[in-house]
Amino acid sequence: MLDVLVIGGGNAALCAALVAAEAGAKVMLLESSAREERGGNSIHTRNIRCMHDEPQDVLTDAYPEDEYFEDLLRVTKGITNEALARMVIRQSSNCRSWMRQHGVRFQPSLGGTLHLSRTNAFFLGGGKALVNAYYRSAERLGIQIRYQSPVVGLECKGNRIVAALIGEPSAADRDDVRADWPVRERIEAKSIVIASGGFESNIPWLTEAWGEAAANFRIRGCRFNRGRVLRQLIDAGAQAIGDPTQCHAVAIDARAPLYDGGIVTRVDCVSLGIVVNTAGERFYDEGEDFWPKRYAIWGRLVAKQAGQLAWSVIDSQAHGRFMPPVFPGEEAQSLPELARKMNVPVEPFMKTIETYNDAVVPGHFDHAVLDDCHTKGLTPAKTHWALRLEKPPYRAYPLRPGITFTYLGVKVDEDAKVLGFDNVYAAGEIMAGNVLGQGYVAGIGMTIGTIFGRIAGAQAASHASRDHAPS
Repeated sequence: MLDVLVIGGGNAALCAALVAAEAGAKVMLLESSAREERGGNSIHTRNIRCMHDEPQDVLTDAYPEDEYFEDLLRVTKGITNEALARMVIRQSSNCRSWMRQHGVRFQPSLGGTLHLSRTNAFFLGGGKALVNAYYRSAERLGIQIRYQSPVVGLECKGNRIVAALIGEPSAADRDDVRADWPVRERIEAKSIVIASGGFESNIPWLTEAWGEAAANFRIRGCRFNRGRVLRQLIDAGAQAIGDPTQCHAVAIDARAPLYDGGIVTRVDCVSLGIVVNTAGERFYDEGEDFWPKRYAIWGRLVAKQAGQLAWSVIDSQAHGRFMPPVFPGEEAQSLPELARKMNVPVEPFMKTIETYNDAVVPGHFDHAVLDDCHTKGLTPAKTHWALRLEKPPYRAYPLRPGITFTYLGVKVDEDAKVLGFDNVYAAGEIMAGNVLGQGYVAGIGMTIGTIFGRIAGAQAASHASRDHAPS
């Protein structure tokens, strides 16, 4: 019998499998996708947020525990388990040496990645390189890797999961998570680690939470995160945590594909201009805080607009100050011409621009700090980086909600054990709601997955070594 069975094939799952194997456990990893699509959402990541008390190789200055936690507290508005959050933060300070042992390489922050050189370590080659490095290490350690192995059922006995039921490959990207799918194999294990992600790829499930607006969402990550194992786990008695409407959702280019648009479809010029809906009206403060602390609220904001569509509008003063998206924006030499290209009514759009321009209070523009360029007497205000839109050429990027991952998951303790079960552990998106009740700060998803993945792997291996379950 296997010691540890890991369900999932992304960062958290791989961390769990590697640590369990290092502890001497016999490990199998089940990835629902084919080999060429392996890695889940992790292939689209590019950095990890790390605590450090002094400069460390690619990280500048210091980013102490309390500041990290305050950043998290601000975005979650207090909806977090402080003990688990602080544990993740503290362990983020020393995880990179272990990552390097498994082939992950780091580089300084990229140009246009605002304000992250102090807080986030970037992966050389991005998330795809990280995933490939971990899979190579897993193969060297003798971990059994099974591709195209979607889990369609969990076999329970009391407060234990004793086996996973594997379906046909065609079940991997189906939405009907409660359907009875044909079982082609039953795999037993002493301990189970579940790191199979959320339900963001499941449009019908998103529709239950969001209503008809979900039809206009784009999924930034893979198509395999349908939430089947999450649903099975909750139905089996796991304690759920998180609001199904809460998710990591950013504003991405409306022309992005339904799945796997990744980081390149994100539009990062929001704080450098204004954002209007299809009626030509602003609806939120574009300069509320640094972009890495606010970019993940804009998907939800756009989702609340008519047709789930908005536009990020800039002038030439913003050019070169942000990471350009993969699609070019609409461009015009005049604002009325730009409105027509956006298919936004010209008169309301121009009134919005004029009202905004009149409210701008001149100051010293500095995108690296919370500067004094703001508006006065305008609702909604623009708190920082407010410059008059008056220097052509003007550009506009169409925005839609881009869902990265959902926050509905299962409750765990400090050992990553799923509450209510004796031999089941969870890591990554499926338990991120313990730390992220809402909101997001850049790179913390990979931090949660890495830290809880390592904890889950160690605890699962330890449990398997002392397992006395009846045969």
